[in-house]
Amino acid sequence: MERLGGVSEKVRSPAWKWYVCGILLLATMLNYMDRMTLSVTITTIRHDFGLSREQYGEFEMGFGLAFALGGLVSGVLADRTNVRWLYPLVLTGWSFAGIATAYADQIGAVLVSLGCADDVPRSYWGFLVCRTALGFFEAGQWPCALVTSQRLLAPADRPLGNSLLQSGAALGAIVTPLVVQVMVTSGYGTWQGPFRLIGVLGLLWIIPWLLMVRDADLRRPVNERVVAGAADRGQGHDSATQAAARNIAFRRFALLLLTVVTINLCFQFFRAWLPNYLREFHKYSDTFVNGFTSAYYIAADVGCLSIGFAVKRLLRFGWPLHRARMLTFAFCACLTALSTVAAGLPRGPMLLGILLLIGFGALGLFPNYYSLTQELSTRHQGKVTGALGCTTWVCTAAMQKLVGRQIEATGSYADGIFVVGLLPLVACLALLLFWDWPRHSSRCPPRGPRSS
Repeated sequence: MERLGGVSEKVRSPAWKWYVCGILLLATMLNYMDRMTLSVTITTIRHDFGLSREQYGEFEMGFGLAFALGGLVSGVLADRTNVRWLYPLVLTGWSFAGIATAYADQIGAVLVSLGCADDVPRSYWGFLVCRTALGFFEAGQWPCALVTSQRLLAPADRPLGNSLLQSGAALGAIVTPLVVQVMVTSGYGTWQGPFRLIGVLGLLWIIPWLLMVRDADLRRPVNERVVAGAADRGQGHDSATQAAARNIAFRRFALLLLTVVTINLCFQFFRAWLPNYLREFHKYSDTFVNGFTSAYYIAADVGCLSIGFAVKRLLRFGWPLHRARMLTFAFCACLTALSTVAAGLPRGPMLLGILLLIGFGALGLFPNYYSLTQELSTRHQGKVTGALGCTTWVCTAAMQKLVGRQIEATGSYADGIFVVGLLPLVACLALLLFWDWPRHSSRCPPRGPRSS
């Protein structure tokens, strides 16, 4: 009797793995809701507590550095423990960190009383600590989610599965401004409500996860699969072949490192700064910005899901898997490059339309990137994800502080917008030139777990 994730198919329906992808989508949505709440409410918070843009950049830097460390820790744990239990643990951690942010001023007062420097508003220390804790625990989302989709889905299904789980990022970013719009008023302290609500929703996620997933579903594979590339050429398993496979794996890891840094610099720039850019530089109202931020992430969600379905469609037309991934990745990179146009535009429909296209492309880059990482190792997906994520967040953390400082100095967002949209094209070119393309003529990707 064939089994999927260690559970008999008589027990689990063929659609079960896609229901699990839906649970992953919800986790990603909550992850981004907790992450986005500060960027959507920061204008109000800065006004209430006298914080500067550079200090907001420092909050984002603290989040990013903690995310980098958390990625390494959770990546190792995801490979050594059962993700069924690790996942709710990290989600509990980031949910409580989000709830604590509502009490940042009180936390800051405690820290100041313990001897922290008091030459900045006390709330600064509270937000910095909460944001740092949030980043550490939120990093566990990606090793846990990608280990889950790798072990449940065949290679041909992974771009679609990854697009589903990544689309939760856009859904979270769509919902968060709407929650803020309803809950935050002109009254002092109303900004706290969204932090508390979203944190509680995160704790409730644990219930369907534990009900739907069993320990045996995510059991570690016994043997490591040889990296694709040497195997694609039909070679044996002698020492020369193993050395060639290691060389291919190292080169692919370096390419993925470049890819994840560039696509995240683009996506995270707009996540953190788009609302402020529209409010402060183009003078759009808070109501308009909240609505447009949701529209931006609707476009991003459509882009993410469309890329997963596009890869699936190209495979049905006989395209090789890697070629289908590269075509759709290149398309998204060209869309983000429209930032070079957006940087010089005045407010108006053309600017807003191009920003929506950038959002479509920025999130559409991720499903194919994730599926490429899942081909490096069957037993060490958590470590691969953690190491890539660590480097990414060190870079994005540094970027956020520099962006805040540059905006304070110049009052302009144009330079940052111009540059970040070009970065995915750099990754696309590197993948096209240096990834070890399969040389066989087969149109069918190697089989992984049964895809039903």
